Amino acid sequence: MTVVGPFGLSVRDQALEADVQTGLAAVEAGLLDATKSDVPFITEAAQHLVLAGGKRFRPLLVMLAAQFGDPHAPGVVPSAVVVELTHLATLYHDDVMDEADVRRGVDSANTRWGNSIAVLTGDFLFARASHTLADLGPDAVRIQSEAFERLVTGQILETAGPTDGRDPVDHYLDVLGGKTGSLVAVSCRFGAMMSGADESVVDILTQYGERLGVAFQLADDVLDIASDSHESGKTPGTDLREGIPTLPVLHLRAAAAAHGRPEDVELVALVDGDLTDDARHAEVLRRLRTHPALEQARRDTVRYAEEARAMLAPLPDCYAKAALAEMCDAVVHRAG
Repeated sequence: MTVVGPFGLSVRDQALEADVQTGLAAVEAGLLDATKSDVPFITEAAQHLVLAGGKRFRPLLVMLAAQFGDPHAPGVVPSAVVVELTHLATLYHDDVMDEADVRRGVDSANTRWGNSIAVLTGDFLFARASHTLADLGPDAVRIQSEAFERLVTGQILETAGPTDGRDPVDHYLDVLGGKTGSLVAVSCRFGAMMSGADESVVDILTQYGERLGVAFQLADDVLDIASDSHESGKTPGTDLREGIPTLPVLHLRAAAAAHGRPEDVELVALVDGDLTDDARHAEVLRRLRTHPALEQARRDTVRYAEEARAMLAPLPDCYAKAALAEMCDAVVHRAG
């Protein structure tokens, strides 16, 4: 048994291990190549987050999904490079919008070079992803463009907030389906599609990825509150401090509105206050960590992960299917 990829995923077959490790190494080389420019400063900025590491969650899913066809097909690695470049580009933009200071344990690009350079570097990565994508054919271009539209739509909906009368939790889950689920779904879809897997398999893995992506983000929401370490690659409580709505906070608000318990109303007021004050921020984190809203968010994470696992049922039993099921366990484990 060898551990690869994010969260210590265990691979129990030597052939699968070799394919996954070889594929991920090729993706890493492809990312470095795609982020090179004739302008040294652009190379430095574009490779800033590549060199910082990361889980490579999406490329790993491409490699595992490709096991249902020919994992060595020529489009598999480039499609993994495309989804990771797209993901990296969104991180540059997200950090500007969130005014984040740290990403993957290093200074965020906006902290190091300013917002304008960070935004333009994200655009550069999108351009490089498109260049690679063009070689994968019109179907791949269409699939990626639809996913990117969903991703941006999710970001816009998050920024705009729910419309009057819309349940904020339902709105938020829709946002996550666009912002995170769409690109994770495409990772699984590209891996299966580029490997030549049957269309039914491609569809199953796409639906699996959509649900796994939402579960993955919900686990991050829980970690932002519950973790004392930097497991999420960001300082704990970052989303809370920046006023970004996450599922535990939305559940807290719903509980306060529904039942009006004084302690819930008081905690909502603290959340809505100035969390740049370290003492206040620490107090809110402490109280949220013992609030039922956090456990409710954990249950939601488990629900999406189990829905993802259930999608795998029609697939033939194999080591790749077992690894994809273990991804569901790993996501739930992250959420405690």
